[in-house]
Amino acid sequence: MSALASLLGSKEFVVTAELNPPKSASASVVRRRAEALRGSVDAVNVTDSNRGTPAMAAIPAASIVRSVGLEPIVQMTGRDRNRIALQADVLGAAALGIENFVFMSGDDPKQGSHPDAVNVKDLDGVGLLKMAAGLRDGHFLSGDEIKQPPRMTIGATASPFTKPMEADLTKTFEKIAAGAEFLQTQPVFDLATFSQWLVEVRRADVRAIPIIAGVLVLRSPEQAERMAKVPGLAIGQQTLDRMKAAADAESEGIAIAVEQARALRALPGVHGVHLYAIEWPEAVGRVVEAAALLPRPQAKVVAV
Repeated sequence: MSALASLLGSKEFVVTAELNPPKSASASVVRRRAEALRGSVDAVNVTDSNRGTPAMAAIPAASIVRSVGLEPIVQMTGRDRNRIALQADVLGAAALGIENFVFMSGDDPKQGSHPDAVNVKDLDGVGLLKMAAGLRDGHFLSGDEIKQPPRMTIGATASPFTKPMEADLTKTFEKIAAGAEFLQTQPVFDLATFSQWLVEVRRADVRAIPIIAGVLVLRSPEQAERMAKVPGLAIGQQTLDRMKAAADAESEGIAIAVEQARALRALPGVHGVHLYAIEWPEAVGRVVEAAALLPRPQAKVVAV
């Protein structure tokens, strides 16, 4: 059992964050970003060429993260690989000792730096979860047996601010049924809408899997404006106005994130926060400290 699985199982309020591998072959950049997060979070999502722009592959980057004493969560998308490559990657990651995964469809390549790239999408988010659950149970998608199955904790994503909300709820229920063991959501700015989504999920989910709510740490008014245009985000005008009016935009962004983290922690059914601090890992520790989320709990890792 991974440290993350142990914390989730013991009902601890967990803190995770994103680590974006560099758009280069620099292992030192990965180490520096991981060091900036160490001690502030329980696990780190290592992204898979997010926004459809090539970056260091998530699995080797996660191995570097693990070497500096941080628990990695590998994000794996169906955008670039077919089911053969995806299953091979899971086995390879597990062989390196990586046990935590979040599966998702991935950003459309047309929105990234290589718009002519083929969107493979052999498996969508639900298909990826079924694949992962099958691998862990000892079978490839073909039905062939795996003599040494991978150990893994299986995560998925959710977008509570998709319109209509019923569309995301339907997809979320499918992901839970497919084998998701925890959910990480898109950033939350609208607490009322998120609370409504949370009630609907809890009403339908008999397993009550842990939900880790997203918190975006804004750094500038310009970034806030750009992010407000991203589908699935609901950054309200009040937040945009606060960022524009702030004498120190970075400090204001951190203050907003702290407010969100505290509010989310108070919501029944929320098991943690997932901090998005894009290319700004140093901000994560500031948010975690100011939100009174330190010290982080020690997990009991169970050897199998």
